[in-house]
Amino acid sequence: MLTKTQAAELKRRRRSLMRAMGDGAIAILPAAPVATRNRDSDYAYRQDSNFYYLSGFDEPESLMVLIPGRKAGEFIMFCREKDPLQETWHGRRLGVEAAPDELGADDAFPIADIDDILPGLMEGRKHVYHTLGKDQAFDAQLLGWLQHARSTRSAGDDPDSFISLDYHLHEMRVHKSRSEVSLMRKAAKITAAGLTTAMRECQAGMKEYELEACLIHEYTRSGACHAFLPIVGSGENGCILHYTENNSTLTDGDLVLIDTGAEHKFYAGDITRTFPVTGKFSKAQADVYNIVLKANLAGIAAVKPGNHWNDSHDAAVQVLTQGLRELGILKGTVKKLIKDQAFRPYYMHRTGHWLGSDVHDVGEYRVDTNWRLLEPGMVLTVEPGLYLGNDKSIPKQYRNIGIRIEDDVVVTKDGCEVLSDDVPKQIDEIQALMANA
Repeated sequence: MLTKTQAAELKRRRRSLMRAMGDGAIAILPAAPVATRNRDSDYAYRQDSNFYYLSGFDEPESLMVLIPGRKAGEFIMFCREKDPLQETWHGRRLGVEAAPDELGADDAFPIADIDDILPGLMEGRKHVYHTLGKDQAFDAQLLGWLQHARSTRSAGDDPDSFISLDYHLHEMRVHKSRSEVSLMRKAAKITAAGLTTAMRECQAGMKEYELEACLIHEYTRSGACHAFLPIVGSGENGCILHYTENNSTLTDGDLVLIDTGAEHKFYAGDITRTFPVTGKFSKAQADVYNIVLKANLAGIAAVKPGNHWNDSHDAAVQVLTQGLRELGILKGTVKKLIKDQAFRPYYMHRTGHWLGSDVHDVGEYRVDTNWRLLEPGMVLTVEPGLYLGNDKSIPKQYRNIGIRIEDDVVVTKDGCEVLSDDVPKQIDEIQALMANA
């Protein structure tokens, strides 16, 4: 059940979107479809982020309609009816009768009646706001409604264009409210608890999936789930950016890189830490680690209002390139090496991404052709790394060292707040935590 504060915020979001749409339009947002895992077994259901952002409703087989007009416009929900037999097998439903009060909808109808009702709601509307291409089955259904309506009425009475919802909704979602930042702060704390538990439990001879189990345990006991498949890469596996097999044995002398995030009430954490399997960095590992840590701190320092999105990446690349030169892996001037992107074989991704309801959250990184300016309420990751594989050009002591350090950062009025500070990243802090386990 939504609290009064949640209901008020959802109402503000819907009103803002309807103002942007203008009169004569209609927005149609379907819920995420249920996904079959195999045969008659489904994946755990997760609501579409845009749908939940506007409705706070997490049931499948539902659809919301927004119709701008006088005063605040109209919010209509289609959902499943109460059904004792189905609820005995598959769980409770909100039901049509309770939907208006629970969700703040102006009206609600059974999803089974949508073929009869929705074409009438589209009548007289000039534009349909709906993002085509996400659900082809629903797109075909929507086009069928429109085609049927045009065959029974004059074409001038029906919508003549489809407009994507993405631009308006994504711009709304890139600016987080206080309540959203609070949820993300909690998601980061749960993620940090999982990572610190993994550090404490880590020892040679374990499997990577045993550390993954530490993460999932902490998330589940906090009422959260994982926002994406955890990456637990030890040794050379740490040089694979999206490694998810997590089935190798942890070996004494290796590092282990964990990239993970808890999802708390539809908001994600995303933190990466790299630490030694047996709790003690070798000199070579510490040399590389300190370069990445310095890049992480430089990237965070560049996150503040008025700076460009790419300033964090530029700051990190400067530090990483200088570090690669000091390790003897790159040769030449730092300026020339950066211009030639000589760092790319060892650092092949950007330094961050938007974070929110989706791990790689929505929102443009450029406005026209320019990097957009950071503003309070934006949340992003800062995640530099170095991935030194087994190439003979790399000095032997540095081979198969993969290190990434990632933090979740919210832009504030005066600078930024690091949401992920609860999990250590200084070498002495990591070693002390693991020594006291």
